[in-house]
Amino acid sequence: MKLSELFLQKKLTLSFEVFPPKSGDTYESVKFATEKIAQLSPDFMSVTYGAGGGSSKYTVSIATNLLKNYGVTPIAHLTCVSSDREKVRGVLDELRANGIENILALRGDIPANASDKSNWAYHYASELVREIRDYGGFCIGGACYPEGHIESTTMEEDICHIKEKVDMGCEFLTTQMFFDNDIIYRFLYKIREAGITVPIVAGIMPVTNAAQIKRICSISGTYLPQRFLSIVDKFGGNPKAMAQAGVAYATEQIIDLYANGVNAVHIYSMNKPEIAAQIKENLSEIIGK
Repeated sequence: MKLSELFLQKKLTLSFEVFPPKSGDTYESVKFATEKIAQLSPDFMSVTYGAGGGSSKYTVSIATNLLKNYGVTPIAHLTCVSSDREKVRGVLDELRANGIENILALRGDIPANASDKSNWAYHYASELVREIRDYGGFCIGGACYPEGHIESTTMEEDICHIKEKVDMGCEFLTTQMFFDNDIIYRFLYKIREAGITVPIVAGIMPVTNAAQIKRICSISGTYLPQRFLSIVDKFGGNPKAMAQAGVAYATEQIIDLYANGVNAVHIYSMNKPEIAAQIKENLSEIIGK
């Protein structure tokens, strides 16, 4: 199923993100974890893509396994930065051959050693969206940042870049993680004012250990409300308590989003079936599954 068709149904959806192994040595353990999450029957699952396409074969393999053996609709991530058109076209050919209909088109992280970018085939995600659109046959999703992309000088500039992706053929947007729902409500108001009307999928990360916080802040500069910081301060030294508190906090966020008209929520589940299962159970009556 193309996700554009799913979102037209206007029902509450819950989906999970998994990532492929970096090497063949851990393939079976990662595959097992993704299968355990698939057994929860999510509305769809996204499979990430290694920087520079290093794990692209595993992305396709994991996504294909979810589709063909578990009946779960997958969306495969595809990054374009420093990739050439032949590489991208090859991945598109492989995805199509395996019946995968949904792609999350991303620029990806710029390599640390990048100096001369003049010969790159792609510099922005909008260029990749156009490439996939011209190839045909896929439902294309993109990323958005409720607090503004870290490389944009203003929110207005960032929204212009989001609109470029939508104009190129992006059919829905998935947000970066956030920990204060007021942030996404303000963001939704701004992008609707700018004429961006595609479905928005809210990205939620259950923080289950205190070390995640440092990584989140270093990568994206995400705002952490005092209520959330108090939870980390209180329970961060107790791994089991922190995991329970993190799932509870994420669940409260999701319930509030559903209650306020955000119908689609995507969980950054980090290949942790137990976390995905707890959230699914917490929402069982709300989403009717």
